[in-house]
Amino acid sequence: MTTPSDAPTENSMRRALRRARDGVALDATEAAVLLQARGEALKDLAASAARVRDSGLEAAGRPGVITYSRKVFIPLTRLCRDKCHYCTFVTVPGKLRRDGHGMYLSPDEVLDIARRGAAMGCKEALFTLGDRPEDRWPEAREWLDAHGYDDTLAYVRAMAIRVLEETGLLPHLNPGVLSWSDLQRLKPVAPSMGMMLETTATRLWSEPGGPHYGSPDKDPAVRLRVLEDAGRSNVPFTTGVLIGIGETYEERAEAFFELRRIQRSYHGIQEVIVQNFRAKPDTAMRGMPDAELEELAAAIAVARHVLGPSARIQAPPNLADAQYALLIGAGIDDWGGVSPLTPDHVNPERPWPHIEELAAHTAAAGFTLRERLTIYPEFLRRGEPWLDPRLLPHVRALADSDSGLADESATVEGRPWQEPDEGFTAYGRTDLHTTIDTQGRSSDRRDDFDEVYGDWEALREAAAPGMVPERIDTDVRAALAQAADDPTRLTDEQALALLHADGPALDALCRIADDLRKSVVGDEVTYIVTRNINFTNVCYTGCRFCAFAQRRTDADAYTLSLDQVADRAAQAWDVGAVEVCMQGGIHPDLPGTAYFDIARAVKQRVPGMHVHAFSPMEVVNGATRTGMSVRDWLTAAKEAGLDSIPGTAAEILDDEVRWILTKGKLPTADWIDVVTTAHELGIRSSSTMMYGHVDQPRHWLGHFRTLARMQQDARAKGVEGFTEFVTLPFIHTNAPVYLAGIARPGPTVRDNRAVTAMARILLHPHITNIQTSWVKLGSEGAAEMLRSGANDLGGTLMEETISRMAGSSYGSYKSVQDLIAVAEAAGRPAKARTTLYGEVPEERQAAARASDGHLPELLPVLD
Repeated sequence: MTTPSDAPTENSMRRALRRARDGVALDATEAAVLLQARGEALKDLAASAARVRDSGLEAAGRPGVITYSRKVFIPLTRLCRDKCHYCTFVTVPGKLRRDGHGMYLSPDEVLDIARRGAAMGCKEALFTLGDRPEDRWPEAREWLDAHGYDDTLAYVRAMAIRVLEETGLLPHLNPGVLSWSDLQRLKPVAPSMGMMLETTATRLWSEPGGPHYGSPDKDPAVRLRVLEDAGRSNVPFTTGVLIGIGETYEERAEAFFELRRIQRSYHGIQEVIVQNFRAKPDTAMRGMPDAELEELAAAIAVARHVLGPSARIQAPPNLADAQYALLIGAGIDDWGGVSPLTPDHVNPERPWPHIEELAAHTAAAGFTLRERLTIYPEFLRRGEPWLDPRLLPHVRALADSDSGLADESATVEGRPWQEPDEGFTAYGRTDLHTTIDTQGRSSDRRDDFDEVYGDWEALREAAAPGMVPERIDTDVRAALAQAADDPTRLTDEQALALLHADGPALDALCRIADDLRKSVVGDEVTYIVTRNINFTNVCYTGCRFCAFAQRRTDADAYTLSLDQVADRAAQAWDVGAVEVCMQGGIHPDLPGTAYFDIARAVKQRVPGMHVHAFSPMEVVNGATRTGMSVRDWLTAAKEAGLDSIPGTAAEILDDEVRWILTKGKLPTADWIDVVTTAHELGIRSSSTMMYGHVDQPRHWLGHFRTLARMQQDARAKGVEGFTEFVTLPFIHTNAPVYLAGIARPGPTVRDNRAVTAMARILLHPHITNIQTSWVKLGSEGAAEMLRSGANDLGGTLMEETISRMAGSSYGSYKSVQDLIAVAEAAGRPAKARTTLYGEVPEERQAAARASDGHLPELLPVLD
């Protein structure tokens, strides 16, 4: 049932139809009008929608083709924590027991369905299940515990792997609402995933009597977030709208426009299902009328106009009452999954049509029916990062090499699900760490600049509000007095006023911060003899600020071998280093255990070297690729030789800014979780903030407050937590977000001074070491920050590629004497330190003095 809206006038309908015929972009009001088209108006609307569809099929290289997927339906569990008022799929533990069923399908039951499907030529295994049943049903929790699974998604992942390896079917996962980290866990085991948006009408969820009332996972805001996270994670995703559950035409139109917005931002929606509500007995909505087929056809046509020719739009054929021509005429180009074996467990009263019958009806409408895979050809052609390398052999074995659709003659058989063989083969520009200073980059941007980062225009719109300066009326003099008297009592309003300080007020702020620094850590400027080792720059995460990441085929791409990593660590040890700092891109071919191998290789070659390695993003990548929890992965990494982690990948700990800066990096909550877990395990970390791009002082304040709170919590647990805070001014020159005209050209000198001073003040007394970055600010800039509250210069680095690729002009290394000179320029003595700010053994200091922290010849290329 659709909640009535005011009927459109004849003029408004004529105008909207004319705009649709003319190919003019519709607005939400016009779309709501057209959703009410019936009779001749519907024929007019459908004809224009069909033309849009046909142009899209022509552009895709398959004119006149309507697709379907030959699948089996695997109802992994029918338990759910939600209570949708129209659902017959979900049941309760008692009924499952009475019917002789377990809380979940057993592995044997799953594989029996999949094997029988494979024997019948099916290529998709659709995993459908309720949302997180263990949160509601103790019986579900007990089953998972008894079978050794931490949660339902762990079982989903395990069964997907077994289906791949033992049957050859390609899993399509519909496990409900997923977090960003959930998507990372499941992406390596499934070529595609899905979740119906259903509606954006919040009242249908929030108001008693609504169809989604009492269902935590049906909050439209939550479901939209899933779609965005799937796009950020480069997951080919299926979604859709359920019409006739009580929404208005305006609300229905809004749902289509939200899908368009997300698709434009991330290009990750591979198909949109437009599904009509069918009332079912024994449900709270059994008395609601079904959505009429003309209403469905109008919704399909409007979806086609709103979403455009490249959208793949699907309608389930078993809900069409044999009116196939009506739906084809309205603009669909896909029938979805059709099973010759299993029923539609969501609509069990509606059997699938026979595939031969569906082909005949499709042909009668002038189209050819072709089988596709669960991942659409467009995403298969895109390749990395949309398809995990471990899945590529499975998909290629079933895909037609020309069209990307299914090869209907392919043998469906199990294949190993395993890491690629070439993980640690050295290749590419492995001398980039030296030639970046002599030859520079091959180009200022990647060839896929216009596609890999999402929609730049949408980003400009999203970034605009955050770029507006704030008006601050707080008394700066009173704020300065409070900072000098007791910085721990600064209010947010006072802190913001100080973050905006300029002129004499900024000078006063820096003096207060410098006095605080002297009272807390003294005058010594600390530094560390260290070597950066960036073991690969191949990465597909899509960080828009990063000029380091390359595709494997780019001229500047490289990966080091384990021997090369260990050799560089040994070279650093020979010249007095006490630490190697190792980070790399999220390379799709490196297994999740690669990080263990890297740490182990360094420790085996140089047992005394401190391994400071692997950002929180790399930790999550390692954990999800291995199927381990973050805690278990960090424990294993520590056993392999990891000593501490860099607190990078933080950027700004505010998702408002974060989702503009990066397409696919971990959200704020996940960064906090990784770092907190590391601290609990005795793995200390630095903390960082990159600023001067699309941020404002209010974001800096929130970031500082978050770090201070984390350190307080760590100390309350009896663990050490952060070692230092590192200021990271944004290097704009080659950063994609700057080249696209969105970000500022880095922070000003005022910004740098204010951030350094306020880091000292706002993190007091929790984080006592404040580090400035000579590689981003140069020697003079670093000396100025030492006069503004900083007490640490970081490291010699020996090689530095990330900032240099971004356009920093301050070189890749500093000698020990160079760093001492920076401290002297600030009028202060210098002292070497360890990673954890301890005393450096005399033997290490002697080696560093003898070489001045230089490698004998700067970083030879090792075969």
